[in-house]
Amino acid sequence: MGQHVSRTDFEWTKEDEPHAARRTEILKKYPQIKELFGYDRNMKWKVSLLVLIQCYMVTLVAEMKWMYVFLLAYCFGGVINHALMLAIHEIAHNLAFGHARPMANRLFGFFANIPIGIPFSISFKKYHLEHHRYQGDEIFDTDIPTYIEAKLFCNTVGKFCWVILQPFFYALRPVLTYPKPPGWLEFFNVVIQLTYDFLVYYYFGGKALFYLVGGSLLSMGAHPVAGHFISEHYMFRKGYETYSYYGILNCVTFNVGYHNEHHDFPAVPGCNLPKVREIAREYYDALPHHDSWSQVLYDFVMDPDIGPYARIKRKHRDQLTREKNAAEALASRSNGNGVVKSD
Repeated sequence: MGQHVSRTDFEWTKEDEPHAARRTEILKKYPQIKELFGYDRNMKWKVSLLVLIQCYMVTLVAEMKWMYVFLLAYCFGGVINHALMLAIHEIAHNLAFGHARPMANRLFGFFANIPIGIPFSISFKKYHLEHHRYQGDEIFDTDIPTYIEAKLFCNTVGKFCWVILQPFFYALRPVLTYPKPPGWLEFFNVVIQLTYDFLVYYYFGGKALFYLVGGSLLSMGAHPVAGHFISEHYMFRKGYETYSYYGILNCVTFNVGYHNEHHDFPAVPGCNLPKVREIAREYYDALPHHDSWSQVLYDFVMDPDIGPYARIKRKHRDQLTREKNAAEALASRSNGNGVVKSD
C-alpha cells in the first residue's frame, strides 16, 4: 500500500492569512497595480471559441471507437473543459464583464458551463468567494479536505485513489460540510445544463456525452492540468499556505497558476497577473513556487510528508470568539497570584 503519511492532523495556526497584509504593503509601494484591476476584455472571445470547439467535437466522436473517445476526452476535450472551469473561476470574480455587470457574468457562466456537462457555475461562486475571504477557516473554507478524507487516504495507494476521485470530493465536500440553500440561478443553471446534456445524448449518443462529462471528470483527477488543485494550497514548505506555478500550462488555464498573485489581488484578471508579479517581483520571487503540476501530483502521492492533512487551518471565527471570551472570563475571576477565586 506504500508509505503511510507522517502527519496526523492539519497545521493549525492563529495567524491571519497572509494575502490581505501583503496586498496592503504592495499597493503602498506600487499603487500602479490598481491600473490592472478590471476585467479581461478578450475573455468572451476565448470562452466562445472553446465552447464552439466542444460543440463541434461532439459531432465527430459519435462514430469513433470507445478507445479513441476515451483518449480524446483525456488528452483534448478534458483540457478544454478544464480551461472552461477556470474561465468560470474568473467569471465568479466578475472578471469577464466587470463588477458593474454581475448578471452578465452569471449568464456568461451558464454559457461557459455547457460543454462541461455538470452544472456548477453558480454553486462554485458562492463557495469560492468564501475560500478567499476566510482562507483556512475550518468551516467556511470548503477547499480543505475533511478528516474522513485525510484518515482514509493516508498512504501512497490511498493518495493516488484520492487524486483520481478528487472531482467527486471537490463537488460534494461543500454540500456535505457547509450546505447552503440553492437559489433560483442554480436551478436555472441545472435546467440549462441537463437540457443540453439530453440533446447531446439524443442526437449524438452516449459517446458524445461521455466525451464531455467524462473528459471533465478525467481532467480533474490524475491529469497534469489538475495539478493546480493540489499545488495552490497544500503545504509543500512548512509555514507557506499558497503557492504559485509559473509553467506553460498557465496558457490553457487563464493563469490560475499565479495563485499568490491571484489571492493578493482577486480583482485583477488572469491575463494581468503576470504583470503583478513583474511589478512586485521581490515579493513573489521570495516565495516558494512550483514549476511542474505533474511533479506536484507525483510528490503528493509519493512523499509521506504530504497528503490531505498538509493544509494550514484556522479555528472558525465564532469558535475563536468563544475561546477568547472564556479566557477573559477566567482571567477576571483570578486574583493577582493567578489563583481562580471560588464562586
